[in-house]
Amino acid sequence: MTVSREFAHFLAASRGAGMAPELLHEAKRSLVNVVGTALGGSADEASGIARRTLAPFSAPPEATLIGRRERMSCLDAAFLNALAGNVFDFDDTHPGTIIHPSAPVGPPLFALAERRPMSGRALLEAFVHGVEVECRLGNAVSPQHYKKGWHITASCGVFGAAMAAGHAIGLDETRLLWALGNASAQASGLVETLGTMAKSTGVGQSARGGLLAAFLAENGMAGPERPIEGPRGFLMVLGDGASPDGLTERLGESWELLRNTYKPYPCGVVLNPVVDAVLALRAQAAVPAERIAAIRVYGHPLLDERADRPHVTTGREAQVSAQHAVAVAWLDGAAGIAQFSDARVAAADVLALRARVAVEREGGHSVDGCRVEIRLADGAVLDHVVIDARGSTGRPLSDGEISEKFRSLAAHGCPGFDPEPLLAGLWRLDEAADAGAVIRLAAVG
Repeated sequence: MTVSREFAHFLAASRGAGMAPELLHEAKRSLVNVVGTALGGSADEASGIARRTLAPFSAPPEATLIGRRERMSCLDAAFLNALAGNVFDFDDTHPGTIIHPSAPVGPPLFALAERRPMSGRALLEAFVHGVEVECRLGNAVSPQHYKKGWHITASCGVFGAAMAAGHAIGLDETRLLWALGNASAQASGLVETLGTMAKSTGVGQSARGGLLAAFLAENGMAGPERPIEGPRGFLMVLGDGASPDGLTERLGESWELLRNTYKPYPCGVVLNPVVDAVLALRAQAAVPAERIAAIRVYGHPLLDERADRPHVTTGREAQVSAQHAVAVAWLDGAAGIAQFSDARVAAADVLALRARVAVEREGGHSVDGCRVEIRLADGAVLDHVVIDARGSTGRPLSDGEISEKFRSLAAHGCPGFDPEPLLAGLWRLDEAADAGAVIRLAAVG
């Protein structure tokens, strides 16, 4: 059996087989997190542009736009909700691959649930299986795929969305294989877009494209037998010849979702330990910024590859700037959405301190760790090492912290909206007879 067909066989055979409680619970944590980030991102400029662009072409109005009163087609709602969920770079992260698993997979399932009613448990099980394929593909192509410049959330996310949707609508093994093939024809996304609106366009398209791939397969759109491991398939072309060995090892026994992590700050995951370190040093000695001569951030190679950006000019760019994250964390004692705004990027105090921050590589750090050294004008040195960033596997956010994050994002993106019924519905999604009724609670106005 080929790798591609083995995935299809596994998903077809697993339907109705039940799922461990810890997996269902982690799926709920992931969906609470991504619906929260979509509530926060629903008012972002990029979300508005995308919504206004699609509105003249969208029919029928069958699916909820999270944080909005409008409704759009199933495919367009999947696109817009995934984009909104990713736009602040505040969504979840799969360790090792740096995939944001939920934005491409959760929104298309919720949109589908309003078109074809399904229980909350069925949605959760489809979500887990979609994330599994998405992240296993990410494991196979990492790290060369991302280093090459492919935006891995978009390029792998389209497969996760296709498999989740295919699982939910009951595709058989052959049609699930075709869905993989239809997804492979759309696998794309470039790291060059990071720091711009176009980055989240790629994530939105992966959600829409995966859902479309499943619909096409259902209606007979056939694909190749080996879309993943074929000589011109995903692994060879976008993975620089990555090996399929291990892709399906312990399939159904070891679950990637159980490794998922949730961000405490709306910025690139490599900046989480940096913010932690700066906040810890600030608590130790909150000296005025004028007394700081220089700040050095030492970390994993990915830190300087992706976040050594001293000259950012927008809040979106600042989400992947170590210099900006250091400056606002020290000056404000916080690193929330307000700290990564256009206004804060242009502020004189931020610009002055940012100019004194440098990023360097240092051995011994994982992506979740770093060392920050602050040299004061009088020669004193402050130094702090973070091994496990807050929100990482070593220091995971609790359910309560994820709920508080949800509330704060709802307040930011949807002032006056009462998030509690939606939040309660998501935490009880496994008990819901109609998953579509739960996501309809995300409509505002």
